[in-house]
Amino acid sequence: MHLRKLLLPVLSMCLTGVAHADIRVGVDLSTTGPAAAIGIPSQNTVQLWPQTLGGQRAQYIVLDDASDPSAAVRNVRKFISEDKVDVIVGPNITPNAIAALDAVAESGTPMVALAASASIVEPQDDGRRRWAFKMPQNDALMASLLAEHMASNGVKTVGFIGFNDAYGESWWREFSKMAELRHLRVVAQERFGRMDTTVTGQVLKLMSANPDAILIAGSGTPPALPQKSLNERGYKGQIYQTHGIATWEFLRIGGKDVERTLFPTGPVVVARELPDSHPAKKVALDFVKRYETKHGPDTVTQFAGDAWGAWQLLDDASRRALKSGAQPGTPAFRRALRDAIESTKNLTVPNGVLNLSAQDHQGFDQRARVMGTIRNGKFAYAGDK
Repeated sequence: MHLRKLLLPVLSMCLTGVAHADIRVGVDLSTTGPAAAIGIPSQNTVQLWPQTLGGQRAQYIVLDDASDPSAAVRNVRKFISEDKVDVIVGPNITPNAIAALDAVAESGTPMVALAASASIVEPQDDGRRRWAFKMPQNDALMASLLAEHMASNGVKTVGFIGFNDAYGESWWREFSKMAELRHLRVVAQERFGRMDTTVTGQVLKLMSANPDAILIAGSGTPPALPQKSLNERGYKGQIYQTHGIATWEFLRIGGKDVERTLFPTGPVVVARELPDSHPAKKVALDFVKRYETKHGPDTVTQFAGDAWGAWQLLDDASRRALKSGAQPGTPAFRRALRDAIESTKNLTVPNGVLNLSAQDHQGFDQRARVMGTIRNGKFAYAGDK
């Protein structure tokens, strides 16, 4: 951990070495702490970003928030007040992104979060969220796919265990709605913390309800803990996870206990196995090749794909914002960039096709979700059923 912290300033110096750069981007990532499995692939991708946005030179200033909301807010306020950034990318996790909303709204600085919960961008009638956008699919989109899959495969009763924070609450809210629509009965609901080392009590309560399937709603590596505990106690039903697990660290920590897991995911995670007709396959495969050339086979994650999509989004929006005549480094350019992001149409990124609007600051539709599984220690495409 200490070595990684020492390396972060070096990373920032390398990425900001372009003299007289026009567009400044503050990048807040969780490269240490419990969300490091998400933050490190994001950081790897930032290192692959081209040194331009919309044809203009760009500076990327990267800071670690150690998976802590207070640190994320400090980083964001530093980006705004000291670094005078035009846009912020990150944070990686929902609590940190929500904590940053006030700072970006007060300063009029657009933020493209790399965290999943829809609560980062909804409701749009809340002025704080006017400046917030995000790359990962909304929980509702992924929860609907899970409920459809469960209903189509004979599941009648479901147990739920999720993070005891905004991520878990958002997933519970969305999944419970979808479960009702699909006539699935939730027979037990539990919570656990990102830093917990045991979930024995929660798992025993889940198992006593004898559900056909259990949904674990967490991200990064912590969701492996309930699944391992369920397997240790002999649970035989199907275990589902969310798109937040798609990291190689989850596979490493989960080992054999996470084989056969089913989860919704973005196209990039299983790009090679997708049918050629999938609209995001070509862009996803192009990114997979770029990423794995540097980091090795089977290293691409949902979060790496989201970070590349963030660069694509900003590249496309910057080109249009610059046409307004506003100069980077000014409030006028930040407003123009915000408006350009919001008006993005038919932009294919590794995890889907973006169409944003004043009512939708995420922008994905059903083309951004597929069912994944874990097979022989790797993420795999589960097919249409």
